[in-house]
Amino acid sequence: MIDIGPGAGVHGGQVVAEGPLEAIMAVPESLTGQFMSGKRKIEVPKQRVPANPEKVLKLTGARGNNLKDVTLTLPVGLFTCITGVSGSGKSTLINDTLFPIAQRQLNGATIAEPAPYRDIQGLEHFDKVIDIDQSPIGRTPRSNPATYTGVFTPVRELFAGVPESRSRGYTPGRFSFNVRGGRCEACQGDGVIKVEMHFLPDIYVPCDQCKGKRYNRETLEIKYKGKTIHEVLDMTIEEAREFFDAVPALARKLQTLMDVGLTYIRLGQSATTLSGGEAQRVKLARELSKRGTGQTLYILDEPTTGLHFADIQQLLEVLHQLRDQGNTIVVIEHNLDVIKTADWIVDLGPEGGSGGGEILVSGTPETVAECEASHTARFLKPMLK
Repeated sequence: MIDIGPGAGVHGGQVVAEGPLEAIMAVPESLTGQFMSGKRKIEVPKQRVPANPEKVLKLTGARGNNLKDVTLTLPVGLFTCITGVSGSGKSTLINDTLFPIAQRQLNGATIAEPAPYRDIQGLEHFDKVIDIDQSPIGRTPRSNPATYTGVFTPVRELFAGVPESRSRGYTPGRFSFNVRGGRCEACQGDGVIKVEMHFLPDIYVPCDQCKGKRYNRETLEIKYKGKTIHEVLDMTIEEAREFFDAVPALARKLQTLMDVGLTYIRLGQSATTLSGGEAQRVKLARELSKRGTGQTLYILDEPTTGLHFADIQQLLEVLHQLRDQGNTIVVIEHNLDVIKTADWIVDLGPEGGSGGGEILVSGTPETVAECEASHTARFLKPMLK
């Protein structure tokens, strides 16, 4: 086993420990070792949020793919896990049935037809539905955490308000890399030039003109608190949070990125370099920074894919925070650390394919753990002790 860290991004990049499991567990700097040895662990909540039988979302007669006329009841305002073996019908029930119905009725979307169902009740408890997946936050080098979370607009306004900017007649648009004026025109604000490789994936090389700084010389002459716009975009979230501490609108948004564990990514880091887990947490940070109504239905499909124990711990803190604001969280998940912290579980099965498609049991993790027909129960029970 080779453990790389100790942290992520600028805080990582070293081999912390290597060898058999015992050797990893003996290295105190290894986060992996601490979780493997049990020194650190994701705890079972001391108390769960109780379900209110008066406030439920009820989907009846779901029969897409292998679903056998299923009735799904989800408590509103709780963190619910949808569990079951692969192929048991989880994605069909949530992604192909519930999500498209909710999108049409709450968001007014005209997306793909939902899988067959009879009726749905309880959507009046929500004002919108949001699917937070691991897809990229943008597909070009110009998309980055600053633009996606709305941090970049107030940053540009601060630079436009500097006396030197005002005397030159610069507006916030001057500091955008999406429009002509302040950006480097050789790379059109990308900071890199795309080289098409025809039969191989395209590669990006730093722009010769601006040396990757994205802006022209005149724009880079403007400084806010001694820093150019390029230097601000090159800061890590941690550094930016400290730098903009006196600007409440910025500090609050940057703090949410800190809360989801993205202290190490750079403000202007290209979206194309973020992992799926990082992209998902940028999306969660944007949700956290909104002044929420507490009536959102959030859907996540296996959010722990590719995440370390420590990342999962932070993800759970964020999901519980969204739940505590009154929102409803529905997560399709196999990871027992997530399942054991849920308020409610809906377990499908008993097997995959034609042997599944039924709801075996639903209730608190303690209730589900007692179901003899459930494979999930067998593995969950020891985790609750």
